[in-house]
Amino acid sequence: VQLQASGGGLVQAGGSLRLSCAASGIIFSNDVMGWYRQAPGEQRELVAYITYGGSSNYADAVKGRFTISRNNAKNTVYLQMNSLKPGDTAVYYCNYKQGLMNYWGKGTLVTVSS
Repeated sequence: VQLQASGGGLVQAGGSLRLSCAASGIIFSNDVMGWYRQAPGEQRELVAYITYGGSSNYADAVKGRFTISRNNAKNTVYLQMNSLKPGDTAVYYCNYKQGLMNYWGKGTLVTVSS
């Protein structure tokens, strides 16, 4: 499985960005796709994930501001990020899990200026 993420960039606090991650290769219908982030000097942390069936979960820090969604026909997961804060600045990584498989995409940098 290969993951191609896009959509990062520089935005002012209060602004919005939408990240996309397209998966290619062998895709299973019982997978979980998600977004993680890693700020400088910090550990990578879960932002949100969504199952193939559409069930989702969010980190407390982003609840109410971020929305994860997916288009199974396109094998693509999205992360709509609203009301961005400087604390959201990080490299965001797309993740694909199915059974014992665990794949990561190259990160995309999100920078939120105050």
